[in-house]
Amino acid sequence: MTATVNPNRTPLDLTFAAGKPIWLEVGFGGGEHLVHMAALNPQAHLIGAEPFVNGIAMLLGKIRAAGVTNLALHPGDVRDLFDVLPDGCLQRVFLNYPDPWPKARHHRRRFVTPEYLQALARVTASGAEFRVATDIPNYVRQTLEEVPQAGFALERQAGQGGAWEDWLSTRYEQKALREGRAPHYLTFRRV
Repeated sequence: MTATVNPNRTPLDLTFAAGKPIWLEVGFGGGEHLVHMAALNPQAHLIGAEPFVNGIAMLLGKIRAAGVTNLALHPGDVRDLFDVLPDGCLQRVFLNYPDPWPKARHHRRRFVTPEYLQALARVTASGAEFRVATDIPNYVRQTLEEVPQAGFALERQAGQGGAWEDWLSTRYEQKALREGRAPHYLTFRRV
């Protein structure tokens, strides 16, 4: 399966980023990590993509409470955003506790499939960082198989206790820990 990009697409105007590096969080859930990263990194502009209204509503409250201004919201599927982002515009991408689609017949819906990853590779700059956090061993396996094929090199793989220095544990991670599932943290670099 190959990703198709509309050659007549109108790229997204990124003037809102005011020359700052642009980071993306795919499926931000309740938004706690996204707001944390925006507050911690005022030198960057973050975009959060989330199709679910409840997550969007939770994020809006967190933005207001934190007073961050370097954050934009895409209230929909990240594929729609990929269709309008310019080539090589993202310097960092976060995929935290994505929907694992646990049934084998649904694995094609996971983010770590060629359809998503080819589009992601197009919009990430050379040297861009792609972070994946998950508690599902089968998702780790698929990530390690698929992401390098899309043009990303594995830079770091860590288990519980090996999160990134700027990591904020999310509600999904806390749920995984309560249920006895160990987190995995994977860092890739766009080649």
